[in-house]
Amino acid sequence: MSSINDNRMNRLVAEIAASYRERPINPLLDYSLLPSRKRVIESIHLVWELLFPGYFGKQDLNDETMEYHIGSVLIQIQEKLSDQIGRSLLYRRGQDSHSSQEVRPEAEEIIHQFLAEIPRIRSVLATDAQIAFDGDPAANDLSEIIFSYPGLFAVGIYRMAHELELLSVPLIPRIMTEYAHSVTGIDIHPGAKIGSSFFIDHGTGVVIGETTVIGNRVKVYHGVTLGALSLREGHLMYGKKRHPTLEDDVTVYSGASILGGDTVIGKGVVIGSNVSIFKSVPAGAKVTVKNPELIIKGQARQEFPQEFTWDWII
Repeated sequence: MSSINDNRMNRLVAEIAASYRERPINPLLDYSLLPSRKRVIESIHLVWELLFPGYFGKQDLNDETMEYHIGSVLIQIQEKLSDQIGRSLLYRRGQDSHSSQEVRPEAEEIIHQFLAEIPRIRSVLATDAQIAFDGDPAANDLSEIIFSYPGLFAVGIYRMAHELELLSVPLIPRIMTEYAHSVTGIDIHPGAKIGSSFFIDHGTGVVIGETTVIGNRVKVYHGVTLGALSLREGHLMYGKKRHPTLEDDVTVYSGASILGGDTVIGKGVVIGSNVSIFKSVPAGAKVTVKNPELIIKGQARQEFPQEFTWDWII
């Protein structure tokens, strides 16, 4: 590289470094404390191996090798994730990297509590996979659901992240669910509370906010938003109930928006496509917008009145 280019590069390095000091994103930040997104994502896939053995990662498993494989994967998760948890704890507390030994016991206890939840997470995910299969005639078997359905992948990662959220781990739960968001187009905040047998069909464009509460056997189609109303208080609303509650056996069809922390959708309610709801709906109700009339122009003008279908499948 020429001396001219060297000088330009040196000036550029100095300017970028100066911008870090002048306009820091976080003035208390020690960059050595940040968790590694790459390591967190690697941990997700290792946990996925334990949730669905034989489907992902090592595949030639049998009864004789299964326990050895489980132990091997658990050790890898513990090594990768406990370090990232320790970093995130230090970051949130504003401590420097020399304090890493102080949080190690806490990080190790958190990872042990998280790993202890894997059998329960597996049981709940089994209900998610089963209801997806039961409700989708396009699925040939459960293996097809596990291998290929983005809804199950996003919900599975949410269920991992939610456990870490309950353990008050900073940063990592959001890294996990936003990774799922980037891969599937499904945005589930790790703070949401979601019951068993939860099915997101197709999935793209689904948004589930932080304080959403969802019961059991709920089905949500693509493009659904379970969100908060835009409020002037903004961040002052942090920690308050801002998102809706869906009770058991609710179905929400594509494009619907259900907003507000006081909004409760009662048991067994069906919400039609493209509906916007800002207030509670009693149990057993069906909510839709009036269908527009279709007009098809050809040799003769025709009108096609339509009836709304309450149970449809793509």
